[in-house]
Amino acid sequence: MRFIRGQLFRWFLAVVFVAPLLASIPALAAGVEVEGNHRIDAETIASYFPNSDPASVNTGVKALYATGLFSSVDVEHAGGRVIIRVSENNLINRVAFEGNSKVKSDQLTTEIQSKDHGPFNKTIVDADVERIKDLYRRAGEAAASVTYRIVNLPNGRVDVVFKIDEGPKTGVKKIEFVGNHVYSSGKLRDLMQTTEMDWLSFFKSSDVYDPDKIASDLETIRRFYLKNGYADFHVTGSDAHYDPSQKGYILTITVEEGVQYHVAGVDIESHIPAIDGGALHSYLRISPGQIYNGDQVQKTVDALTTQVLRRGYAFSQVHPRGDRDPVSRTVRVAFVIDEGPRVYIERIDIRGNTRTRDYVIRREFDIGEGDAYNKALVDRAERRLNNLGFFKKVTITNEPGSAPDRVVVVVTVEDQPTGSFSVSGGYSTAEGIIGEVAVQESNFMGRGQFARLSVQLGQYAEGATFSFTEPYFLGHRIAAGFDVFAKNSSVSQYAFYNDFMVGGTLRGGVPVTDEITFAPRYSIYSSYISIPNNSWFPYNDCQNPIPGITPSPSSVIGFPTASSTFNCLTNGEASLALKQAQGTTLTSMPGFTLSYNSLDNNRSPTDGIHAELREDIAGAGGTERYVRSTADLRYYHAIYDEIVGVLHFQGGILNAFGSNGTKIVDNFNMGPELVRGFQPDGLGPRDVSSGVDPEGNPLGGTKFWGASAEADFPIPYLPREVGLRGAVFTDFGALWGYNGPTVFPQFASSPIVSKGAPAGCGAGCSFQGDAITVGGDSTDIRASVGVSLIWSSPMGPIRFDFAKAVLKNQFDQTQIFNFTGGTTF
Repeated sequence: MRFIRGQLFRWFLAVVFVAPLLASIPALAAGVEVEGNHRIDAETIASYFPNSDPASVNTGVKALYATGLFSSVDVEHAGGRVIIRVSENNLINRVAFEGNSKVKSDQLTTEIQSKDHGPFNKTIVDADVERIKDLYRRAGEAAASVTYRIVNLPNGRVDVVFKIDEGPKTGVKKIEFVGNHVYSSGKLRDLMQTTEMDWLSFFKSSDVYDPDKIASDLETIRRFYLKNGYADFHVTGSDAHYDPSQKGYILTITVEEGVQYHVAGVDIESHIPAIDGGALHSYLRISPGQIYNGDQVQKTVDALTTQVLRRGYAFSQVHPRGDRDPVSRTVRVAFVIDEGPRVYIERIDIRGNTRTRDYVIRREFDIGEGDAYNKALVDRAERRLNNLGFFKKVTITNEPGSAPDRVVVVVTVEDQPTGSFSVSGGYSTAEGIIGEVAVQESNFMGRGQFARLSVQLGQYAEGATFSFTEPYFLGHRIAAGFDVFAKNSSVSQYAFYNDFMVGGTLRGGVPVTDEITFAPRYSIYSSYISIPNNSWFPYNDCQNPIPGITPSPSSVIGFPTASSTFNCLTNGEASLALKQAQGTTLTSMPGFTLSYNSLDNNRSPTDGIHAELREDIAGAGGTERYVRSTADLRYYHAIYDEIVGVLHFQGGILNAFGSNGTKIVDNFNMGPELVRGFQPDGLGPRDVSSGVDPEGNPLGGTKFWGASAEADFPIPYLPREVGLRGAVFTDFGALWGYNGPTVFPQFASSPIVSKGAPAGCGAGCSFQGDAITVGGDSTDIRASVGVSLIWSSPMGPIRFDFAKAVLKNQFDQTQIFNFTGGTTF
């Protein structure tokens, strides 16, 4: 069998490598002898020398070298004979790569010329080493070194193994801008994903030189200028050179800003008779007098394209035309509607997706195979795919179809990791030390679904949550998902009760426009409120005395003797309103959120509006009956260069219906989230009855409003990568409207009271009574001013707020310092 396999292998080599030579064999030269050949027939070699004259011999030698099958060819003339001595090249059994992780083997195989089952040629392999180094340089890994080794095998075969030492990461040492005058280099660097190397480099990967990411950064800068009115802006050059002395790249970006334009006029020109441009003016996103905004121009093109398509003109095209006047610095914008060429999409080819399923990509297109080709809709699909976060790179190109009026749309993607496992920890003034372990996948099983499981454990709270979202429910652009949760909140200095909650939420999301989303939901949860009553937290011992702990009249055996300064109230006691709320409630609550989002960046916005209107109705079953309405609006605007102004407005109202009313745990309980400088649950109505600790007994309100103004700014002389920013702010707000009972007949007597109060003590020293006194329930404005230090650290966002309450009620609870932070590691 070994003999047969060897024979078959030799026949295979003869067919693959010798047959092409035989096809061009001329008449054999007389007197030609061949020596040193093993795999190639002598007749085949001799055929390259039809004559023995020097010119013919020289041509034959060159031709043999050109085949790549020989490492040497020598010619000797002896006695009228021509002797050809050859040394055959080995055959490459396989080409392998070792040590490569940043560049895939498939990319390396495409780049080199040495191939499996091809002839081995040292010159070519040496050149392949340089090709691999060049590929790494283009990928931003200039420090990579490449060597190779040869593994000899039987029958003249070899393995070629390229060993790659990728070395330390090659980062961007410096980013320089040339030609920018309107915006500082620091502002432009803030727009880029690529960052400079610094002392935090061991934490981050954003400083790695990546040509694709830099190209994306340049596009981001271009869009930023166009958005701010600089219609003539363009990048004139981008040069990156590696500096071995600094062990990093120096990136120089040359720009030409031009002037800022305002819109002088806007019009719609329709060259399709049945389309009235005037009837489409309501879809314009820009108007005269505004600063020219390239983003709004693109959104107008998308909106007009959609409307024209709905009117039945599948081949229509909408493109903007800007007539600039540099003298007046104005531009007249016209949106031109034309009947485009009648080209159909023959098919949509998707390439490079190793994990994400084809339909996840196809559903981002508003057109399909067989539809009329429309470039605006194809560009929109490319933007959507890039925004998914599933891919490192997305490109859409066209190829000719089977007919002149057919086109093949080619979508090329490169999947990137979308799952994460995180262990998070942090601290907040309200919740104490907190920790979380979470597993998250934003492209679950390549289906584009979102799934997250998290477990929280903290000083005052612990719980677990599972969330799942299908972004295309039943094949439509409608998100649907659910949350299942369980949470236990323990007693703290700000709340004298425990709350165990378990439930779930069904939710949806319907995009009305690019900015407006309608999100209906239905929540159902059970809440169990309990007041601890033990030696550590004797918050209910006026009704349930603790032997040996609760102060009581001297006639009660086994209890400490009470006095006016030592009784069941002075050691801490929950409000009667809170005691009434004890037990289990079931809340069944449909609701919705109507949101508007025009932020330029959801994580670090510098311009735009985010607004939400939330409506919840408890009463679709269950025990609770109320309607809760809240609104929240944030407006961001760049005041100057890197200083960002933020205006925040919020408000809410709670209306009970039915006979039960609302419990204090359903009310709005607010503190620094409304006005900084106040404790958690520190402002608004609270129980201030004699002897009761008002700090731990907030009652909450049914109405609130708040407003704040803040300016965020970079810390001078600190690099952006440090992530530190400062802020100054002022907050205003009010919380009022406690509508619960103030008299509780069920608590008119207690075990202690039945024994009688101690002599000389008075009735108030040992029992709580049956009524509460409400303090702080007014519409008086609370206000504060302060400063903040905000750190976008590699370990998570951390914020330090220092605030002084300048307007407050006498019963409000204030604090100077508030700290929140977290980490993922």
